Amino acid sequence: MNREITRIIPGILTSDGAGVRLRRSLGGQDRQRLDPFLMLDEFSSNDPNDYLAGFPSHPHRGFETVTYMLEGHMLHQDHLGNQGHLKTGGVQWMTAGRGIIHSEMPQQESGTMRGFQLWINLPAKEKMKPAGYQDIQEDAIPRANLLGGGMLKVIAGEYRNLQGELIRGPIYGLSTEPLFFDIHLMPNEHFSNPLPSTHNAFIYIYEGSLMVGSSSQVAPKQAAIILGEGKQFNMTATEEGAKAIVLAAKPLDEPIVQHGPFVMNTREEIEQAIDDYQHNRLTAV
Repeated sequence: MNREITRIIPGILTSDGAGVRLRRSLGGQDRQRLDPFLMLDEFSSNDPNDYLAGFPSHPHRGFETVTYMLEGHMLHQDHLGNQGHLKTGGVQWMTAGRGIIHSEMPQQESGTMRGFQLWINLPAKEKMKPAGYQDIQEDAIPRANLLGGGMLKVIAGEYRNLQGELIRGPIYGLSTEPLFFDIHLMPNEHFSNPLPSTHNAFIYIYEGSLMVGSSSQVAPKQAAIILGEGKQFNMTATEEGAKAIVLAAKPLDEPIVQHGPFVMNTREEIEQAIDDYQHNRLTAV
């Protein structure tokens, strides 16, 4: 019944964009992934030299990007004319589909910039659908109190609270049926919750420490902690408490061919994406 730890993918220090320093777990070393999750980056620094260069204009095709800002302020702009201010506690959910060209640039010159960017694959039948963008502010993300005094934010998927009410996050109705929780546990607090047995799932601890699974195995911080099969997951914070994101989604079981910001199913589709970008056809309807 309980999902146990089956694999750990440590976050590796690297940089992306115009030189933003970050820690990449999924999609990093040897491109280890968890279908349909392609990549997870954690960025966290109070040194402006680590983030001020930002992510100037660049293309994507074939997947979705999710940026969750724990602290800071970035501006999204894309070729569709969308402009969104991603601030503390907010989420940007972008579907690249057949093609989008966008930038994500810091709107601060000092202070802390901290958050996550997640890449979620699209099924083959949706890779060439029109691009889309959702800008979700912090007050649009529902929260639930936990029995031990902690708190849970429902970014995607559903959660049944202590009163038995079903809370739905602002992201739903997608083919991969993603679940995205941000869970804050008090010292020694225990938490368990059902997970669809059809979904792959992982945990990423970004503060404190957790024991995961029935064996109460202490899980490493800043790593993608892959969970095995089962109908629920459980975790217990240590004496320092813990904060972690929990991700789950239906696997696609389709071939993946990636070239930088393009993720398709065949090499020919990748070559077409490169050619489309080079000849200004990437975003053409």
